[in-house]
Amino acid sequence: MNKLVIVFGGDGFCGWPTSLYLSKQGYDVVIVDNLSRRNIDKELGCKSLTPIQSIENRIKAWKDVTGKIIHFELEDISQNYNAILELLKKFKPSAVVHFAEQRAAPYSMKGQLQKRYTINNNINATHNILCAIVDSGLDIHMIHLGSTGVYGYSSVGLEIPEGYLKVKVDVNGEDKQMEIPYPPHPGSVYHLTKTMDSLIFGYYNKNDNLRITDLHQGIVWGTETNETSIDERLINRFDYDGDYGTVLNRFVMQAAIGHPLTVHGTGGQTRAFIHIKDTVQCIRLAIENPPKKNERVKIFNQTTEQHSVHELAKKISKLSGAKIRYFVNPRKEDRDNTLKVSSKSFLKLGLNPTKLNEGLMNEIHKIASKYENNCDKSKIICNSVWKKDMIVDTIGSETPII
Repeated sequence: MNKLVIVFGGDGFCGWPTSLYLSKQGYDVVIVDNLSRRNIDKELGCKSLTPIQSIENRIKAWKDVTGKIIHFELEDISQNYNAILELLKKFKPSAVVHFAEQRAAPYSMKGQLQKRYTINNNINATHNILCAIVDSGLDIHMIHLGSTGVYGYSSVGLEIPEGYLKVKVDVNGEDKQMEIPYPPHPGSVYHLTKTMDSLIFGYYNKNDNLRITDLHQGIVWGTETNETSIDERLINRFDYDGDYGTVLNRFVMQAAIGHPLTVHGTGGQTRAFIHIKDTVQCIRLAIENPPKKNERVKIFNQTTEQHSVHELAKKISKLSGAKIRYFVNPRKEDRDNTLKVSSKSFLKLGLNPTKLNEGLMNEIHKIASKYENNCDKSKIICNSVWKKDMIVDTIGSETPII
């Protein structure tokens, strides 16, 4: 079996630990990245809480501690199509993993510049990879990191299936059963791009018989994996700001520095979650269980549990003594929702989920405490709103905001 994998976006929050994990598992890994996330740090004036080495130092550190070589190519795949095609012809990977998209919903709603960047970057990157696979003539399996956010966050009262929904259609008075892609309800420009990705995948799968796996991932929590914790030079990103910080990591960091936990609205929003250690394992399982030739796009819900935001805040508050403060929700969404997401496929393939527990939250707390001097407290409150007429609440309230 050809075990060479190209990881597009391999310098990012999910891409970096995945690259190390695959390398440790015996894969030959090539990272392709334009380092745009580092440039966005400069744009926002906010760095990772953890100190991130240059990509060259990261790769050198990995070789120093493991003896394994990871190749790196600096390319903007949303703009340089020929570079992608040449990379595929040169390395002839069995699979490509596509992380190379702007990944934050709040950032995608920040303004017209960020909205247009998110659309241009994400859609062009996806389409260029698919076009290059077709042009190369190679049989390459594409694994894409999507989002459970494409399903929307409303109370539909059913367990959301993995990509496809069984429906009955009345045909001349007779019920006919069929499966259709689950109706999307994107709640941000970022989620819109993930929805558009799905349509593009369906087309290239049908027209060119490409083998594609689309992973609808929940919100990632945690920051370290077994591989990134070997050496401090390998440490992963820890985003805590209002644009890129994920909710549980933000809460733990806020508790570590004595900042109130920032809950939006009532905190009744339910979200799907997955630990970063499970993310990297799911990618490997997807690589090793590709769709058969002529099989439809394979869709996995890459999530292990669901919690309401208020429930998470109460857990952190109980453990740390941190106060909870409520802020006007900057998003345009239902005040409360229930969310049930089916995620049986990865369990059947052998995933042993990392569930939310006190020990792991303490582990994140230690990391946040260690690097708390790197925190810019002015970046904690989310200042990206979904509509121009929405206010940015920087004061908050002691009680839920309805």
